[in-house]
Amino acid sequence: MPVVVDVAPDFLRAKFGDIVVIEEDSPLFEADNLDWWVGRVIHAVGGARDPLPSSLFQVACIDTGIIRTVNADAVKGVLRPRELDL
Repeated sequence: MPVVVDVAPDFLRAKFGDIVVIEEDSPLFEADNLDWWVGRVIHAVGGARDPLPSSLFQVACIDTGIIRTVNADAVKGVLRPRELDL
């Protein structure tokens, strides 16, 4: 019997101060093209039914500094520093 591993979506691990990768549909191109950018989470908003998992993030773009509010499911990755073995 195969082992099923339940992996939580990346946006559930994102919190204030994290650097995240945002992927969204680009309104400037065809629907098949995806646009992505990197930003720092400056605020996380919980949902009305369950306030613990974030449903919206305010993210400051690393390149431009523009602050945008994004849906949590647009977070495709959380960038974390590698642990060093000393």
